[in-house]
Amino acid sequence: MKLPLLNLSFPSLQTTTQALEEVLAIGSEWRRQKLPLYLFLALCLNLVIAPVVYATSNNEFSRSQAWALGLLGLGTAAISVYLFFVMFIPEKF
Repeated sequence: MKLPLLNLSFPSLQTTTQALEEVLAIGSEWRRQKLPLYLFLALCLNLVIAPVVYATSNNEFSRSQAWALGLLGLGTAAISVYLFFVMFIPEKF
């Protein structure tokens, strides 16, 4: 049995350069916009919090409810910290 040869084509230098420029543009945007980074970190932290909520509820909540309660708790904590700083350091805002 003879296997057919695969035609491998490598991307041209121009498309590689364009892809590299796109990656660098995304990297520079990442440094300027902090909200996506904070949302990503909150979701990663919720990966730790949601199983704890699910375990302490004695299976009264579903996994999605535990996930939602974890996000709600993180959101509440974030708003509390923000309001604390707004009340005690108002000249920054």
